[in-house]
Amino acid sequence: MKIVKNTFNKIKNEILKKLKEIKTEHLIKQYIKNNILFLSFVILMVINATLLRFLCMHSINNYLSFKAILADTVVCVFIGAFGYLFKPKNRFAYYMTFTIFLTAICMINSVYYTFYTSFASISMLSLTQYIGDVGDAVVENVLQLKDLVYLIAPITLIIIHIRLKKKNYYKKVELKTERKKMTIKTLSTAGVLLVLFLVTLTSLDVSRFFKQWNKEYIVMRFGIYIYQANDVVTSIQPKINSMFGYDKAKKRFNDYFEDRNEYTSDNEYTNIFEGKNVIVIHGESMMTNAIGLKFNGQEVTPTLNKLSSEGMYFSNFYSQVSVGTSSDSELTFNTGLMPTKSGTAFVSYADRTYIGIPSLMEEKGYYSFSMHANNADFWNRRAMHKNLGYAHFYAKAEYDVQKENIIGLGLSDKEFFRQSVEKLEKINSEHEKWYGMVMMLTNHTPFSDVEKYGEFDVNIKETNEEGEEVVYPYMEGTKLGNYFKSLHYADEALGEFITALDEKGLLDNTVFILYGDHDARLPRKDYNLLYNYDKETNSVLDSEDPNYKEYDYYQYELGRKVPFIIWTKDMKGTNLNFTNTNVMGMYDVVPTLGNMLGFKNKYALGHDIYNIKENNIVVFPNGNWVNNKLYYNSQKAEYKPLVEDAISEEEINSNTEYTNKLLDISNDIIVFDLLNKDKDKEGRLNNEIKEKS
Repeated sequence: MKIVKNTFNKIKNEILKKLKEIKTEHLIKQYIKNNILFLSFVILMVINATLLRFLCMHSINNYLSFKAILADTVVCVFIGAFGYLFKPKNRFAYYMTFTIFLTAICMINSVYYTFYTSFASISMLSLTQYIGDVGDAVVENVLQLKDLVYLIAPITLIIIHIRLKKKNYYKKVELKTERKKMTIKTLSTAGVLLVLFLVTLTSLDVSRFFKQWNKEYIVMRFGIYIYQANDVVTSIQPKINSMFGYDKAKKRFNDYFEDRNEYTSDNEYTNIFEGKNVIVIHGESMMTNAIGLKFNGQEVTPTLNKLSSEGMYFSNFYSQVSVGTSSDSELTFNTGLMPTKSGTAFVSYADRTYIGIPSLMEEKGYYSFSMHANNADFWNRRAMHKNLGYAHFYAKAEYDVQKENIIGLGLSDKEFFRQSVEKLEKINSEHEKWYGMVMMLTNHTPFSDVEKYGEFDVNIKETNEEGEEVVYPYMEGTKLGNYFKSLHYADEALGEFITALDEKGLLDNTVFILYGDHDARLPRKDYNLLYNYDKETNSVLDSEDPNYKEYDYYQYELGRKVPFIIWTKDMKGTNLNFTNTNVMGMYDVVPTLGNMLGFKNKYALGHDIYNIKENNIVVFPNGNWVNNKLYYNSQKAEYKPLVEDAISEEEINSNTEYTNKLLDISNDIIVFDLLNKDKDKEGRLNNEIKEKS
């Protein structure tokens, strides 16, 4: 009897278990059936966010990051919950609206990452006015097929909606769902997921989230949607802080410069160029890796090769630009300040007070001017050049721009230089001393006017045993190959300019300074082809090949160096004719040139390279930094050693702290207008009023 009873109980328990499983399974199926649109929205948007990380950062740790997937899910469930407030027949419009919005976020960031190796900021909205001028560059060099893959999500949602509508789905669901109840339940689910996400965060995650510098790190930990929401807050924060945070910023500013007395003494180069005229060449997209490079025995940059071999050449020089590209390089070159954390100084903060090289040279009796055959208002240069101290800006309106002389974005460099020599002659006859910035334009992305660059092959030509010429394509047809053709043209134009200046006697008492404004922002795969070309197979060498040269993220970043050259016609063979290999940044130009030309700007953030020498560090706007020992990626908290000596953790932490502090101070100077003496008086007056009240 006992055996029968036990058997019966086992059967009963098994039946109840099965019934429970069936009930649970039934409830799950029923939930899915009644919430197809909501679930489709959440799944599609999470897939898009995951695709973005995969297509941009190419690492399984990135696109399968549990934290990021969970964070993106929280956002999508939260947004999706409010869809239940609408009647089923109206929910599609709600979900479709947010699908388009979130898809746009993914697409914009995908495009942006291709160009900047970072994620987009809402502050970039202020720069959309300039897109028309470089639209071709964006389409040809940035927009890729991968950027369109996100459109599959809204298309899929439309297809699902059409099928549901045909099955009369919405009317059936209307009878089975309680809208407010479902909204509350779904929001509760989002809340539970949020708590689960928060407990996974570390103190480092939270710290970097609020700083918003390491954008790649934030997207890896918080997902693209939370990153973008945080970016909106971070982007408007400077505007709010500029109204309320002045006193705190001013104190940080005063403390920083009171303690900053290092590397300011005179050296053997003090005042060596004082009293000389100065021509500064802003070399559009000129890069150091092209110097000395040859194709079929023909130099890509014979003029740069000559200047670097005859002058004072800084071979380890980095641009420090952010989203403002050329305008950022102008800011840093002239003031020694870094680009702002949000927006660009030239557009967002053009009304601030700056101490620029032109104004400092004007104080020494120089006439300062700038020349650029582009629209004067592009990058807001008309206002900013005046603010920096240029007495006159010779822009497009003062050049004769004929259709046959246009290459790329505007007047060709050869024609621009030809007309500029005429203007320089007049300036030289009217002013005893002058300082001028001459800005090139032809070598600007997308480097597509190949037929106008002249003959320059980037293939490989060899003669076989039969005496016949054999041609291997090599870099022909690649973006990097077209860049070399464009650069060769620009370099030739520069050489003609120097010759014309010499013929007019304009180099006799002149210092010629050239800097590359930023790298060409070209695909890493093209460099891989450049360094690992297998002519036998017309492809890239296999990574196992002994001749294969690795060109990873760090080689790419280190390869973004730009030239910085100081040259005079009689410098060759003198003690000033040498190559300086110490790492140097654009913000080091003001103190280095200031020492040579006889001016001082105590608020320039870099150093005179001849004082700091091998102890220098170059800070980048994204929080990365480089010195002679290593390149540090703050977004991944990892580094690439450049020497064999051991690198201490203490040194890395110290340099990272220095980087963060410098970026804060630079941003404060611009956002709070801390160099404005009138504002300083106003700030002190406000403090006195507060104390009295």
